[in-house]
Amino acid sequence: MRSSFGCPAIFIFFSSRALLDVSFKTFSKDWLWFASIGFINLVLPFFLIAYGIKNVQSNLAAILMASTPLSATILGHFFTKNEKINLLKSIGVLLGFCGIIFLFTDKILFNENNIWSALIILLASTFYVVGGVLTLKISNKSNENVTASILIWATIFLLPLFIIFEQPWNLVPRLDSTISLIYLGIFATGIAWLLRFYILKNNGLVFQAQVAYLIPIFGVILGYLILNEEITSKVIISLIAVIIGIYIVKKGSKIKLV
Repeated sequence: MRSSFGCPAIFIFFSSRALLDVSFKTFSKDWLWFASIGFINLVLPFFLIAYGIKNVQSNLAAILMASTPLSATILGHFFTKNEKINLLKSIGVLLGFCGIIFLFTDKILFNENNIWSALIILLASTFYVVGGVLTLKISNKSNENVTASILIWATIFLLPLFIIFEQPWNLVPRLDSTISLIYLGIFATGIAWLLRFYILKNNGLVFQAQVAYLIPIFGVILGYLILNEEITSKVIISLIAVIIGIYIVKKGSKIKLV
């Protein structure tokens, strides 16, 4: 549902002419690109994260989501021309992933009942990066066209599942839940994806993934303040390792290969 609320957020930024253009190109000869990106970059992560977060703390999910710059560095080396890996990037990726592996050794927060949920969240974060790689393949398209088109296709994929599994005619959502859903759709999906693809096309895959700097910091703090989630010493150590790893990757990105 959040993807369907994200579409109007894109449309309000453009004139009626641009709106017609977006609607037309959603189902143009490039429809397979838009549909693939919508499925990989929106449908799969949304579904997997929603499933995984039910069994792990939000602060742990935030740290796992911070792996995107690390996986972006690896995929960027193989699938882009100007984001090759170097020694400094390698050190950053290794340190970051060591932090994530160390997090899984926390027996207080992880057990046999939720370990798979954590791995699912980690997988979901990787799909964001794969979607970014695919988006670079159509970087010649207008930003608003790409954003609106993948949101429309994501809605097409998700709507039947929503009707089958949620049976919306039986739901009586609370006002706060409805407001949260609208907020997620307009700001955290529509506008956020518009900005995300703009940064991706103009600054590259690894640079765009640096937003993951903020996810674990706010995730740990807000999880503690709002949800009273436990913060263990291993959470802190893993958080520091991941952030330092991302920072090293960022510094390595400034080194130009000869």
